[in-house]
Amino acid sequence: MPIKITMPALSPTMTEGNLAKWLKKEGDTVKAGDVIAEIETDKATMEVEAVDEGILGKILVPAGTERVPVNDVIGLLLEEGESADALKSIGAAPKKTEAPKAGAPSVAAPAAKSSPAPAAPVRQQANAGGRVYASPLAKRIAQEKNIDISKVQGSGPRGRVVKSDIENARPGMAGAAPKAAGPDAKKLADLLGMKYTELPNSNIRKMIASRLLESKQTIPHFYLTVDCILDNLLESRKDLNEKAAGAFKLSVNDFIIKASAMALKSYPAANVAWTEAAILQYEHADISVAVATPNGLITPIIKRAEEKGMQQISAEMKDLATRAREGKLKPEEFQGGTFSISNLGMYGIKDFQAIINPPQACILAVGTGIETPVVDKGEIKIRTVMSVTLSVDHRAVDGAAGAEYLQMFKKYIENPVTMLL
Repeated sequence: MPIKITMPALSPTMTEGNLAKWLKKEGDTVKAGDVIAEIETDKATMEVEAVDEGILGKILVPAGTERVPVNDVIGLLLEEGESADALKSIGAAPKKTEAPKAGAPSVAAPAAKSSPAPAAPVRQQANAGGRVYASPLAKRIAQEKNIDISKVQGSGPRGRVVKSDIENARPGMAGAAPKAAGPDAKKLADLLGMKYTELPNSNIRKMIASRLLESKQTIPHFYLTVDCILDNLLESRKDLNEKAAGAFKLSVNDFIIKASAMALKSYPAANVAWTEAAILQYEHADISVAVATPNGLITPIIKRAEEKGMQQISAEMKDLATRAREGKLKPEEFQGGTFSISNLGMYGIKDFQAIINPPQACILAVGTGIETPVVDKGEIKIRTVMSVTLSVDHRAVDGAAGAEYLQMFKKYIENPVTMLL
């Protein structure tokens, strides 16, 4: 009997994904471990490996199909000795959710057959007592569009709110916090005859926008800035790289990662996250490092960075950054983290304020090193000075605690030999 290939859950929070590309075509032989498709989630584009062997008999969901629910059947694999005739008995078996995907009519037919069964028990007395009955997809779209779903009249069975209800919702149904201020850019450009090119937003870009908006609107940010003198660090880096003779090459960012982790180890009050019930204080410094990719920012993680040497941190960071830009990170490599770093020093940015990466409580914005006159024991000397700004969640970390953390970071970054003790 043909083996069903289903849309995998590539992260704990994934409910659906875009089937970006098939890397095998119908009739191709598939071995366990072969990469058969690329799936675009709300976090990244990831490769999907086959877990069974056989021949790809039929592709049910074509490349480019968006919002395919997890566990939906996307293809069929013929086992050894099976002929294409075996597909006829299973071709109509895959069930779909209430919103069939465009381009996959062959699996849409059973929807009417399968969807009514679970509907009755959960949709009776819709909206009674203030409760809103809605499909998971409708809830997600409502959240993305900032629509108050309780104000939407459902057209589904027993008043259930479905996808089309949200898409047709009136502007007045929007929640209290608008997604964007000012006039609609597209309408204004069309009205004024302005020329433009539309660049469709990927799932990753939409998720980044949603998380940043949520962070800025719901987390009480405050900012602390300190200047660090880099001369000792730059000299140590030069010596270490020369002695490595090409075996490795440390960057300033590697030192910043290590110093951030060591400061968290020395001052764990900043290595925390806020919850309504308690503040979580982490035992290890898992440093999320912002990396620019074609689809937007992603934050691969150097785990237990306080326990790792500079050479190991450097090697891990290079590998993670490369795979981040290729969209090949595993979910556990970019989900989580206890503290973030965003470094724009390589672009010549002197200082800036970063937006906190929830549920973390702190993110360190790193600027470029600039030769600056500094008063040292009554004498003016030229030193390379780097400004760093800590964005802090005031619910979890107070001003004094944030300042104490920066003092620890400054100590390590200005005297890198102390990170080796």
